[in-house]
Amino acid sequence: MSFKEKSDNLKRLIDIVAKLRSPNGCPWDREQTHQSLRQNLIEETYEAVDAIESNRTEHIKEELGDVLLQVVLHSQIAGENNEFTLDDVAKEIADKLIRRHPHVFSDTKVKNSAEVISNWEAIKKKEKPERVSALAGVSNSQPGLMYALDLSKKAVKVGFEWPNEDSLWECFHSEIEEFKESVKKHNMDEMEEELGDILFALVNAARWHKINPELALRKASNKFKNRFQLMEEIAGQKLENYSQEELEEFWKQAKNKLLHD
Repeated sequence: MSFKEKSDNLKRLIDIVAKLRSPNGCPWDREQTHQSLRQNLIEETYEAVDAIESNRTEHIKEELGDVLLQVVLHSQIAGENNEFTLDDVAKEIADKLIRRHPHVFSDTKVKNSAEVISNWEAIKKKEKPERVSALAGVSNSQPGLMYALDLSKKAVKVGFEWPNEDSLWECFHSEIEEFKESVKKHNMDEMEEELGDILFALVNAARWHKINPELALRKASNKFKNRFQLMEEIAGQKLENYSQEELEEFWKQAKNKLLHD
């Protein structure tokens, strides 16, 4: 596909969105604002992640298109308010990529990807001098595990880290004991706080081993979903009709079948 064809397709999408937002366009599209579209952007992004995990090219292409639509919609809304356009958005990210890759677009030398990341952070710090705290720039809108991981990574960059992995696991087991104590007291606020401490410690354990906890939990959840749905198929009728022992047997059968398929 030529550059012109690519440009034509992007222009066609921009024109379609502008038409949908026009007085003679779609009532739903005309009503949308940056605020009303927030959840759509989140949902479309997660669907794109699902598509990537499925490893199906056509599915990935479709879902990335849905994400792109959100970008074009937000840019159209901003353009109508004389704030910015899609071209401004593209220019902003293009300029940023050039600034933060001096080893590609300038004469800076790097040995490996670690130095690339180090340079990226140093340049980013110069660009945003208003960010005084080491934890500045972490989005509060992220899912909890991603938020915790980003905070932890930021803290580690300034040397705030467990001295070794054993001390991390000691902290984890200590948090479990504190949670058990809060359960004995039936103190819901305290239980929630202590459970949060357990999860935060686990996020740090994941970071220690370079595992993304959000992806790990999604993988475990999908594994549970597949096993549970297969268990329903094996049972042949509503699960509430079976005893706990029977359900455990169905679970084992489902687990074994998936392991050997």
